[in-house]
Amino acid sequence: MSFSPAGKKQLAAYAALFVVNIIVLGLSARVNEFQEFFFIADLFPLGLSITTLVILSLLLILDARLPNSFAGRPQFRIPLFAVMTIFWLAFNAFSSSRWRFIPLPCSGIPSDFADQRSWCHNVQALQGFVWIEWLILLAITVATLQYTLAQSQQGNKHIFSTSLSRYRPAAGRNQHLNGFTHYA
Repeated sequence: MSFSPAGKKQLAAYAALFVVNIIVLGLSARVNEFQEFFFIADLFPLGLSITTLVILSLLLILDARLPNSFAGRPQFRIPLFAVMTIFWLAFNAFSSSRWRFIPLPCSGIPSDFADQRSWCHNVQALQGFVWIEWLILLAITVATLQYTLAQSQQGNKHIFSTSLSRYRPAAGRNQHLNGFTHYA
C-alpha cells in the first residue's frame, strides 16, 4: 500500500525537517569542535539534533516497513512532536541567551583571526537554523493536530486506528456499509 496524499505531505514535512536537522548537526559539530565541546549552550543543539535525527529516522523506517505501525498513528505522533517542540524551544531559548554576547558583525573580528571569524559565522548560522528547526517542528505538530481533529469531527474516527502516512478519509466510511464489519 502506498502513501496517501496526506502521507506524502507528511513525508515532505519530515524531509524538510531532516534537511534542516542535518544542517544544525553539522553547524553545531563545527561550533563545538572549535570550543572543544566545553560550553553546554553549544552542546544542546548538538544533542538535540542527534536525538531528532534518530527519532525521525526510526519513524521513517517504521512508516516504510510497517504499514500500520502504532508509531505512525496520531495519538503517538502528536505528543511526540509536541514534546520535541517544547525541548527545542527551551534549549534554543537557553542557547540563544548565551549567544547574545557574540558580536553581531563577525566582520568586526580582525582578519588575522580567520578561525574565530569562521566560528562567529557558524554560531550565527546555527542560531538561525535552530529556530527554523523549531518552527518546522511546531508546524508539523499543529498541522497534524489540526488535520486529525478535522478528520475526527467529520466522522472519520478510523484516523486513530491507522498510520497517518496511509490514512485515507473515505476508507473508514466504506467499512460501515456492511453491518458485520462494523462489529468486527
